[in-house]
Parts: sequence; C-alpha cells; structure tokens
Amino acid sequence: MHVPDGFFNAVTSVSAGAVAAAGVAVCLRGARRELDDRTAPMAGLVAAFIFAVQMLNFPVAAGTSGHLLGGALAAILVGPYTGVLCMAVVLLVQAVFFADGGLTALGVNITIMGLVTVLVGWAVFRLVTGLARGTGGVTLAAFLAALVSVPASALVFTLLFWIGGTAPIEVGAVAAAMGGVHLLIGIGEGVITALTVGAVIAVRPDLVYGARGLAKPLVLRGAEGTTTTVGENEPVPARGAGWMFLAGGGLVTLVLAGAVSFFASSDPDGLEAVAENQGFLDRATDHGLGGWALADYGEVGGIPVGVAGIIGVGLVLLIAGAVAYAARSRDEITEKKIKV
Repeated sequence: MHVPDGFFNAVTSVSAGAVAAAGVAVCLRGARRELDDRTAPMAGLVAAFIFAVQMLNFPVAAGTSGHLLGGALAAILVGPYTGVLCMAVVLLVQAVFFADGGLTALGVNITIMGLVTVLVGWAVFRLVTGLARGTGGVTLAAFLAALVSVPASALVFTLLFWIGGTAPIEVGAVAAAMGGVHLLIGIGEGVITALTVGAVIAVRPDLVYGARGLAKPLVLRGAEGTTTTVGENEPVPARGAGWMFLAGGGLVTLVLAGAVSFFASSDPDGLEAVAENQGFLDRATDHGLGGWALADYGEVGGIPVGVAGIIGVGLVLLIAGAVAYAARSRDEITEKKIKV
C-alpha cells in the first residue's frame, strides 16, 4: 500500500510529514523503555525481516495482490515505540533506494503504514491478551491485531485522500473498495504475523516484547549443569539478543529476500488496483529516483530481484540497528561506568 508521488496535494503531504516526524520523535524517546544492549539487535532484525516479507506479494483476489505491512508484527516483537522506528526505517529505505513509495509521500506512508498499523495493532493485541492470557492467547492476539491493522490503515488513507487528494473521489465507494480488498490482505497479514510470533515464542519467548508477563519463565541450562531462570518480565541476561537466534533469523530473512522474492505475485497491490478501478491512478507522478539502478527492486537497472532484496536487507539491518542502538536505554551503560 505504498502511496506514490502525486496522490496528495502539497498541504496534505507536508502535514502528514509533520505528523510522521513528530511520531518518530516521540518514539525515539519512548524506545528507551523498550531497548537496551540485549534487545537493540532484535529491532534491526525485525526491520530487515519486515522489509524482506514486504517483497513477497501474495494473490488475494482476481488480478490483485497484497503484502505484509508489518506494523502489528513489529509492535508485538519489539514494542510499539520501537515498532514505529522499524517501520520508518523500512519505508525510508524503500522510498530512497528502491523508488517504492513516493518521496513527497514519505510522510503519508509513515503515517498510514507505520503509525496507524502500530497503534491499532498494539491496541487490539493488548485488548485480546487481556482477555486470553498465555502464549496461545498471544498468537491469537497477534493474528487479530494484524488483521485489523491493515483495513484500518486503508481507511485512514481514504480519509486523507478525501481531504487532500489530487483527484475527486466518491468517498463511500473508495472506502468500501479499500476496506474490502485490504480486509482480505489483512487475513494474509494475520496469518504471517501469527506464524512468526508463534515461531519466536516457541524458540525464544523472552524476545517477544508483547509476551512479557504472559509467557512462562524461560529456564536456561549451562554447560556445567547450572540453570538460570529468566523472569516473566525480563529479557535474557546475555550479551545481545542471543546471537544464535539472530543468526538464524538473519539467514531466514536473506532466503526470503534473496530467493523466495522471485516467486512473488506480479499483480497490482490493493491500493494500485483500487486507484485504477476508481479512476485516480493517473494522478501518480514519476518517482524522483526512478532511474536509480535499484528502482523497482532492481528491474530498472537489470539487477535480479533477489540481489536487490539482499542489498535492501543489509541496508535496513544496518540503519535500523544503528537507530535502535542509539535510542536504547543508557541506564546499563551508566551503571557500568560507575562500577569502573
């Protein structure tokens, strides 16, 4: 659902950019409560994974495809504040390096695909886990959170386009079309999110931010027979987020971007299909970096999509990891300096 340049007038684009900038600024401060030296690497991996899975368009209706948005998934795995930062990095890299989503529409995209999906997804997730506790409840909550977040984002786009779009629309018809197709996409998003969260819980429940206080304590057994019990609300007391887990997750991410991406659906996504059917697709303008070799995930420069995907994963991992590391809590660092 990446919005191209030309869909929104200047006032709306600037206003959405201001909202996005303010939201990211708030999340940079809030992420200190979610990140530390142990969990910051996980944020980089989550952002890279979302980038990779967003390349995998899947068919949802005749001639229409969809892809993961990822806001709910990010919020559940690393927290809502950090989740917004992950989404902002993914959207920035896509817009600048791959001409996916307009440059002038970057604020709109961060608002509807980052802020809205994270806020709605996290709200639904907390509501459901409050009613159904335990790891089973987390998986169900993840599915519902992701499912609801996608049509919510689509309807916010419709509202913004009705207010400041560059073409007149029948808001009821566009809302029905956007909501309908993105509800179908939301089902796919829910399945992907639930499977991912369930897989991480099965291996490292301590790394799922949304499961803290819900999952059973994790017991770690050392080589010498010693055991360490990780409390319900605390991450694993080890350097990094568990390098074996990060390495495995990184390998899966590279396979998705480098190999599975070749089999993604080439059908237009939900927004593009609705825009064509409703008669405002022609308002899209050429991307300012559309001639860049990586544009359209390598198609412009003749680069195989898998190679472009691997490059994108590396860029997102480095940028998101650096942002998370910079935003992490300084309490632990201060304690170490005092001890020294």
